Amino acid sequence: MSSRAALLIDFGSTYTKLRAVDLDDARLIGTGQGPSTVLTDVRIGMHAALSDLEANLGKLPRFRYRLATSSAAGGLRMVTIGLVRELTVEAARQAALGAGAKLVGTFVNKLTRGDVGAIETLAPDIVLLAGGTDGGNTEVVLHNAKMLAQSTLDAPIVYAGNRVAADDAREILTGQSVTFTSNVMPEIGILATDSAREAIRNIFIARIVHAKGIDLAQETFDDVMMPTPAAVMEGARLLADGDGRVAGLGELLVVDPGGATTDVHSIASGDSKTGAIQKGLPEPRIKRTVEGDLGMRHSAASVVEAAGIEPIAGQAQMTPSDVTAMLERIAKNIEMIPHTPSERAFDRALLGTAIEIAVRRHAGTIETVYTTLGPATVQHGKDLSGIEIVVATGGAPIHLGDRDALLDAMRAAPSDPHSLRPRAPRLYVDRDYILFGIGLLAGVEPQAALALARNSVTPAERVEEVAK
Repeated sequence: MSSRAALLIDFGSTYTKLRAVDLDDARLIGTGQGPSTVLTDVRIGMHAALSDLEANLGKLPRFRYRLATSSAAGGLRMVTIGLVRELTVEAARQAALGAGAKLVGTFVNKLTRGDVGAIETLAPDIVLLAGGTDGGNTEVVLHNAKMLAQSTLDAPIVYAGNRVAADDAREILTGQSVTFTSNVMPEIGILATDSAREAIRNIFIARIVHAKGIDLAQETFDDVMMPTPAAVMEGARLLADGDGRVAGLGELLVVDPGGATTDVHSIASGDSKTGAIQKGLPEPRIKRTVEGDLGMRHSAASVVEAAGIEPIAGQAQMTPSDVTAMLERIAKNIEMIPHTPSERAFDRALLGTAIEIAVRRHAGTIETVYTTLGPATVQHGKDLSGIEIVVATGGAPIHLGDRDALLDAMRAAPSDPHSLRPRAPRLYVDRDYILFGIGLLAGVEPQAALALARNSVTPAERVEEVAK
């Protein structure tokens, strides 16, 4: 075993997951898992996971790095506030999702007392306050600053609105915890979310980790670097782009279905492949979407509702009443693990449906519009039709999904000709569930992180051959 090892930790909502890797050989050397006891004492679950890892390895090595991510206790909950839904509100949403947050509320234009009450009830970890281009409307963002100042909200605020209004907002929000960043939309049609994303991550590390009690286990790790979804996105970026010396795989799409949400990440320009006219805000090359109604457990009923009970029953070879009974069982035991053939068939139906809907929502669409000069093709969102690699990560795809079913869920379908999903991709699988760890390592050992990514995220047919 190499003397250079790293411990990669994910404090999840259900489990604390550990990955031990050999940095010199760029390979996984051991895994461990324990319950995420974040609501009581996070150290209990962490020590259980370390004991599991030690039992698997025989002896724990001396770790060069001990890096952690967290999505515990619901992850990083954010509320965004902006002026126009299609402009500054959308820019704020992209900044929040890019920072690894889970959006729990979005508010448009001037806040009402009812809006403020709703925000207080949501109890977000961070509020992102945007509105107005630089030199544009100041009235709305300052009104919203006053409403937040008068509220009982205890969450830190990130101001990422009109630069001209920033000084007045600073005075209004005296006494609040506020971080001022660059405007997420300095000009109409221009996205500038990097500054806000960085501020959100810094607040997450400095305050949210403490609020969720994760720093109680500080003796077992060096740093909590970022929210888990942000680490997965950074791992996907490294896998696609390489480290500057070694090339990556190129443009790709990553799908991460979980118990509560299905996350989709794309590392691609998204420019039209057909010369269509782009409509709406420019799409970020590195994009994440979170579908809060598409989860394998917490929102299983929503998946069935979105697809229809009959299609789910057909895929699982069940009757509709069997599907209803299964949903009732999941509602009573949200951590249910499938054991019987019928339970696994039902979970496969949920998995494929959640992925199909999530990728369809993430990808752009095209439509034909008629103008005075004749018909024109208009594109909304990203064109992902030319992507050649799709990656499945998470426990469900690894343990439940087969290659053909996962590909069918991700690629374009003849029945949906307007969707710009990948047309003919090849499926890769994050067989070690380690993309989050690759994202963590990218900042300290990018070469080892990329080599680990290339070793662990492999073509699905290779994973199937190993399984046989």
